[in-house]
This record gives sequence, C-alpha cells and structure tokens, in this order.
Amino acid sequence: MTSPLTLRDPLADHLLTPQNAALLIIDFQPVQVSSIVTMEKRLLIANVANLAKTARLYDLPVVLTTVNVATGLNTPTITPITDVLPGVTPIDRTAINAWEDEDFVAAVKATGRRKLIMVALWTEVCLAFPALDALAEGYDVFAVVDAVGGTSELAHRAGIDRVVQAGGKPVSWIQVACELQRDWNRKDTAQGFAEIVLRSVGH
Repeated sequence: MTSPLTLRDPLADHLLTPQNAALLIIDFQPVQVSSIVTMEKRLLIANVANLAKTARLYDLPVVLTTVNVATGLNTPTITPITDVLPGVTPIDRTAINAWEDEDFVAAVKATGRRKLIMVALWTEVCLAFPALDALAEGYDVFAVVDAVGGTSELAHRAGIDRVVQAGGKPVSWIQVACELQRDWNRKDTAQGFAEIVLRSVGH
C-alpha cells in the first residue's frame, strides 16, 4: 500500500479541499424546481441533497439563499435540502442576482474561502450572474453541472458556457465529494464518504 509522498497544503491546493472551499446554494424553491426541464427533478433534488450532505461531512461553510420569501411572492427552500442543513439560516433577498445582495456577499466573504462550489436555479440566471460576479472579484467558481437546471436545454447550456468562458470550472457533485476526500486513508470521513457516494450509484 502506498500513500502520498508529501501532504499537500490544504489551503494552497489548486483542487478543492475541506479547508479552502465553501458551498453556495441559491434559490432551490418550489417554483424554481417545478420549472426545470433540463433533468429529472427527483435526480436534481437528490444530487443537491447529496452535495449538501457532503459539505456537512467535511465541515464546509454553507451559504443558503432564497429570493422573495419575505415579500410573500415565493416560498422557502425545499425540505430535502433544509433537512440536511439544520442550523443553516437562509438569506432572503429581492435581487435576482444574489451577488447584488449585501447580506449574501457578506456571508460569502465571512467564510474566508476563495473556492466557491455553486448550485442554483436557474442555471442561466441565478447560477450565471453571481458566478460571473464572483469570478470578477477573484474567486474560483466550481459550477456543479448535475445539481443545477435551466428552463430549457439551450438556456442551461448557455449559462454553463458563459460561466466556463469566464473561467469557472464545471464539476459533478460526485467529483466534488471525491476531491474533498482524496484518500481512503482519511479515516474520519471515509465511511461517511462511502455512504453518500456509493449509495447514490447503487452499490
């Protein structure tokens, strides 16, 4: 059995680590979920919930935000996500672009993390706009492509392409989990990692 020759600096690592990343979950509310056409809704919700469980396993800061709940025009985050994030208080806003909300940006900056794992509904709006702004401010953005959705295939693809062309990195939720775990010898999280990832792929 071999192991890494040197332990990589978890803060300076160019890959995601539990010490350098934060998870941003934007606008997973019933109206938005019901309008998604780019992937099967149950799979989308399961992927986001698994990503949230992964963030909890590795103690990543989580910033959860909603739009228009306080105004009465929308309803809160769906329970499959909030159920796995006890104690995480959503930041409600009226701005379509979460990065134009002072409380949201303050919460992101308060994490102290420069690598932002982002999921949002819709891809072409609520993912693309804050991702572009975060990139412009020097953050690394990781768009989780199987945990977002758009109002059409063209709109979803345009949103992902726009983020990638600006320097964002497309990832899958399982890729994120494996990148955070990195080594089966990390015993504190290995069992939880296996339960989340292997269960999701039917083993």
